[in-house]
Amino acid sequence: MEYSIGQRWVSHADAQLGLGIVVDLEGRRVTLAFPAVGEERTYAIDNAPLTRLRFKAGDNISTVNSVEVSVTEVREHQGLLIYVGKDHHDEEVVVSELELDAFVQLTTPQQRLLNGHFDKHSEFALRVATLKHADALQRSTVRGLIGSRTSLLPHQIYIANEVGQRHAPRVMLADEVGLGKTIEAGMIIQQQMLTGRASRILVLVPPSLLHQWLVEMLRRFNLHFSLFDQDRLEQSNSDNPFESEQLVLSSLDLFLSRPEAKAQALAATWDLVAIDEAHHLHWSPQESGDDYRFVEALAQQTAGLLLLTATPEQIGQESHFARLRLLDPSRFHDLESFQEEEKQYRKWSELADAIEAGETVDELPAGIDPNAPAATVIEQILDRHGTGRVLFRNTRAAVAGFPQRVLHHYPLPEPEQYRFAQLELKEKLYPELPYLDDSWLSFDPRVAWLEQTLKALRPAKVLVICAHAATAVALEHHLHLRSGIRSSAFYEDLSIIERDRAAAYFADEVNGAQTLVCSEIGSEGRNFQFAHHLILFDLPLNPDLLEQR
Repeated sequence: MEYSIGQRWVSHADAQLGLGIVVDLEGRRVTLAFPAVGEERTYAIDNAPLTRLRFKAGDNISTVNSVEVSVTEVREHQGLLIYVGKDHHDEEVVVSELELDAFVQLTTPQQRLLNGHFDKHSEFALRVATLKHADALQRSTVRGLIGSRTSLLPHQIYIANEVGQRHAPRVMLADEVGLGKTIEAGMIIQQQMLTGRASRILVLVPPSLLHQWLVEMLRRFNLHFSLFDQDRLEQSNSDNPFESEQLVLSSLDLFLSRPEAKAQALAATWDLVAIDEAHHLHWSPQESGDDYRFVEALAQQTAGLLLLTATPEQIGQESHFARLRLLDPSRFHDLESFQEEEKQYRKWSELADAIEAGETVDELPAGIDPNAPAATVIEQILDRHGTGRVLFRNTRAAVAGFPQRVLHHYPLPEPEQYRFAQLELKEKLYPELPYLDDSWLSFDPRVAWLEQTLKALRPAKVLVICAHAATAVALEHHLHLRSGIRSSAFYEDLSIIERDRAAAYFADEVNGAQTLVCSEIGSEGRNFQFAHHLILFDLPLNPDLLEQR
């Protein structure tokens, strides 16, 4: 390539620059000015991504004075091209390439080819290979599932794939505690977004879990949710702040305390709504709570709905029906009918087990094709005579691969101070509660045992759970101030930020707390799986809470 001052070249690395003019030649470098964008760029002569612009007879060109010229002849003088042609008055004009309009783009394949503006074959082959890979990714059956930073657990992948591929999924995730309902919901949301099935998503969680959800969605799925709280609403200047973001994370408490926020959320359009801890919604055949009515209104106008809840055995039959009613009010419209139908579930379950085992079945329900494959017959039975495909429930007994917990119990002598009349179970389980001060810490044998155990377990992380906040606070103060044990307290009276700080201090492996003493809320939704040991300072009244711990 030979360059001369004044020649016109185009960059095939950046077509938006327009037509360039050679303004300087120095050694092995060439400098071009691009008037269309007001920039100058310097290139190495040997590998400059530049192509000389040459028009030929029959082409139409435009000058800097906006004169349109039809080229009839091309000449060359001292390295510059001279175009001879006729203007719109059919008069002959002579135009140097210096006078060409800088705003020129070679957009059509023919223009690019005839002006020598083309790439190497290797670059073309690379683009073809890239497009083929992109097409394969678009067609992949696991699209939306392979980008999450999570452990590949079969039960989670199955649910995420089954639900995530549906258009407007309406399902209940009712796994047992600790099986990863939050991860399943995140995988479903991610797949719905990547496949274009959902773009506007609202997630409602308890206040104590707001920041955990925010971090988990970002860290594991790269989903940038916007946290909407009271401060965010007060600072917003828009008519409806919920329409300003695509991914919104908030709590039900916000809407129950601010009727205008409830109206704004209902006025916004959502593709998918997810409710965590949905079993806390209040409903009975006689009356519905404000929280349930709000979620019901959202469910009626939103195509997709995810309910993360406890297992049906934990929440009871009536509460279970209330969740199903949100998902499909036409199918689950009457509690009594549901109760009668549920009595037949064992019959259909035994029938499905027999078919799966390859046994001969004398009679199938009406409408079931007896000649269909066994898997199809089972699906038809479940769809027509069960809760269908709206309920997904995994149990620890059915899911393999979880670490076994080993129980170590330590009988301790009962102090004389606790040997008073204990008439109720609560007084027997929590003998320290009647004490208005912290005097019980001096004689309760559990405290001395805990001090010795924590010192023996150093530096292992230990999570201590108490049933009541007062017990947790007093115990943490004693461990920290009297025993010199690095500890932190986590209980319901703390603000969300204070809880997050306590959890982060406990998670810090270098300078963090060895022990986190928390009340019952520590076992609700928070992820403390990195802890090495779990100590139950007492037992909860509700056996379900013991399982949740």
